[in-house]
Amino acid sequence: MLPFSQSHTPLLTSLFASVLLLVGCGGDTGSGAEGGNSEAPALSGTVRLDGSSTVFPISEAIAEEFQILNQGVRVTVGSSGTGGGFSKFMAGETDINDASRAVKAEEIELGKAQGVEYLELSVAYDGLSIVVNPANTWVDALTVAELKRIWEPGSTVDSWNDVRPEWPDKPLHLYGPGTDSGTFDYFTEVVVGATGAARPDYTASENDNILVQGVAGDEGGLGFFGFAYYEHSASQLRLIPVDGGTGPVAPTAETINNGSYSPLSRPLFIYVSKASAARPEVRAFIDFYLDAAPSLVTDVGYIPLPADQYAAGKAAFAAFH
Repeated sequence: MLPFSQSHTPLLTSLFASVLLLVGCGGDTGSGAEGGNSEAPALSGTVRLDGSSTVFPISEAIAEEFQILNQGVRVTVGSSGTGGGFSKFMAGETDINDASRAVKAEEIELGKAQGVEYLELSVAYDGLSIVVNPANTWVDALTVAELKRIWEPGSTVDSWNDVRPEWPDKPLHLYGPGTDSGTFDYFTEVVVGATGAARPDYTASENDNILVQGVAGDEGGLGFFGFAYYEHSASQLRLIPVDGGTGPVAPTAETINNGSYSPLSRPLFIYVSKASAARPEVRAFIDFYLDAAPSLVTDVGYIPLPADQYAAGKAAFAAFH
């Protein structure tokens, strides 16, 4: 279980998003019980979520609050990675997929083959964080070009002085998400230049806590994962600013909000199945999700959207199911 399951740590502020209706539009325009309140006292059933470990803390926090108000509904939240989650979602095995990247073309085709229609909703914003061990006192920043040289396929960088000659001749050990992770896809696309392109000799895990522990216990460690995981373990890690071409910038609520933390800022999504949205417990859960997200997104360390974006999401969802 990830550490966010025990408590929610207040951290950040607001930002940006988009709502995109991907496939199908129509059906019943009623939105069901808003926020799982007394309008639907007899709600029951199961709501199934899986997907991104980055989005997991948001969905888990919202699921916990929803079940307090709707004790007849069971909400399950998995974290098999964005890609693993889409495999289940497009096969009709889950109702909602958490995603730290947009759906891929091959996943869209899989959904079409299975007759799965869905809606994409942005729910928060994240700044992907580059971290080292606190004992690493020599790295003050990394450029995107240096990150590419470190992570690209065929890289021969295996010590810190291979990155910059003035840095010590100490082994450099890499920690990052596995290939089913949307975070892995996003990082490789914007840093290496091709989605999924990375050297294979790194410690990979779909569980971001394992990556945190790896870097925290390795003086030569370098890793990347979502901002909330850094915030939750800030005392064990050192955050490294990234120079995307305009000077080094560290991810903060402000730099993610104003877009200056580039290119490692990104939206986070949930995808909702149209077939599942026909069920009242799923409709109530999504309405509750969009109502509760502004405060709970902040609690678990991400950036909430502007209020009008959540309202637009609710309107799109009402038109969808």
